Amino acid sequence: MKAKRSPFAILLLLSFLSISTAATTRKIQTRKPCKSMVFYFHDIIYNGKNAKNATSAIVGSPQWGNKTILAGQNHFGDLVVFDDPITLDNNLHSNPVGRAQGFYLYDKKEIFTAWLGFSFVFNSTRHKGSINFAGADPLMNKTRDISVIGGTGDFFMARGVATLMTDAFEGEVYFRLRTDIKLYECW
Repeated sequence: MKAKRSPFAILLLLSFLSISTAATTRKIQTRKPCKSMVFYFHDIIYNGKNAKNATSAIVGSPQWGNKTILAGQNHFGDLVVFDDPITLDNNLHSNPVGRAQGFYLYDKKEIFTAWLGFSFVFNSTRHKGSINFAGADPLMNKTRDISVIGGTGDFFMARGVATLMTDAFEGEVYFRLRTDIKLYECW
């Protein structure tokens, strides 16, 4: 004896098959950036002896810290403001094409990590305006991504991702970040 199948059951079975087939064949679209750039920014932290050359300073510290030496425990609680030169290569003495201006704060006791909020401010023949960045910076990772959250001038309303890589690190006084910027919204 054959079981009768209702038209409703067959229709339901066909709709489930078409949904599962459509879900597995949909391609993920990869977007190409509309603009790619690489810059280096050089941070020289004030340590009580280098006021002439310093480009950043500790402006907030935990109770056990001070404002001339980064706190112990992964610098937790330190807030640093910076105005660093940006160059096209990794040489600190190259002509700057702009300034990296903003702050970073060390936000975790257990892991060496920071949170960044800053802008690249340009005023050269090559670029005018700014690119704004924000995001978590897990410093122990070789590369880290932060968000490009806007811009002005040549970078009006820019959106994208900046991949940071610590290119040089000299104790508690100097570091250089390679910043590989990929913009996906350009105007």
